[in-house]
Amino acid sequence: MNLKITLPTKTPLQVVQAQLDAYNAKNIDALLLAYAPDAEQYTLHGELLARGQEQMRQRFLTRFAEPALKARLINRTVMANVVVDYELVTRNFPEGVGTVEMICVYEVANERIQKASFAVGETRLNARP
Repeated sequence: MNLKITLPTKTPLQVVQAQLDAYNAKNIDALLLAYAPDAEQYTLHGELLARGQEQMRQRFLTRFAEPALKARLINRTVMANVVVDYELVTRNFPEGVGTVEMICVYEVANERIQKASFAVGETRLNARP
């Protein structure tokens, strides 16, 4: 008798959601588990931001030092292995706390993010009392 065992697999949606949850929890180890060891991050249609988990670790740890950091998912579209998030991210900018819109395009393969590209919108500072 030859039994075939199939393990449950994570969908691209589940992988990207786990990444967003880890980002908001500022959990670097859980965040990097969502990315392939050789994953790449880019500006949309442009510059390489990070290649591999070690470079990503440094980028994320710098961001995680911001006390107000929080990404709020506004909209999400999934097409096969591509997940596109529209987020409003609260950050600590040199001028003060504010928000920035982001479009995040994630390409998922083998249950890991292989490539991510980011378009960053205009920074809007919170009104001061």
